[in-house]
Amino acid sequence: MDFLLADKQDITRAGLMYIIEQIGSYAKIYVKDKSELLEKLPKSPESIVILDYTLFNINDISELNILCDRFSQTHWIIFCEDLSVEFLKIVVISNPKISVITKDCPIEEIKETILFALKGQRYICQQVTELLLTANNKKEEETIKLTKTETEILKDIALGMTTKEIANKRFSSFHTVNTHRKNIFRKLNINNVHEATKYALRAGLIDSAEYYI
Repeated sequence: MDFLLADKQDITRAGLMYIIEQIGSYAKIYVKDKSELLEKLPKSPESIVILDYTLFNINDISELNILCDRFSQTHWIIFCEDLSVEFLKIVVISNPKISVITKDCPIEEIKETILFALKGQRYICQQVTELLLTANNKKEEETIKLTKTETEILKDIALGMTTKEIANKRFSSFHTVNTHRKNIFRKLNINNVHEATKYALRAGLIDSAEYYI
């Protein structure tokens, strides 16, 4: 059994390696992008993929479900922060091979998620469970309102700029722009750059010619 760590944050990978080592002697392989993941999976079909969906280059939940079907012996753990309620609902309903846990969960719960995956079972962390239960009891009637700054940053994200590049352009700190990014994703109920780009195109913030340059 191999663990494929599809997470671009060095500190997160180090923490995951530490937890996995406490559980047993398993191979831990870092994959930097989707192409490398697709190259590794046929060689390790029974692996566990720990995926930061918001930072990795998976287009949407449909593509993730296709990967799950294609590699039917693989178990997936989405290990993220700031996932939208709508996305979580779709994951929980559509695919029993995907576990979900947030990055600020206690170590013991992260370990439990991995132990469930080793047994081929799904685990949904307490935070996500409570979020979904709360959402089911609420009528959402909010109008999406981005601030002027958020709109400008969304356009830059959609045009392919990194958080660091946007911070330099705006003479802001990385932390400030990253906070705006999280707020934008939360307000728009989106999870990654691909979804942000689709929204910006639909909203007319960028046009297709500008996007494809």
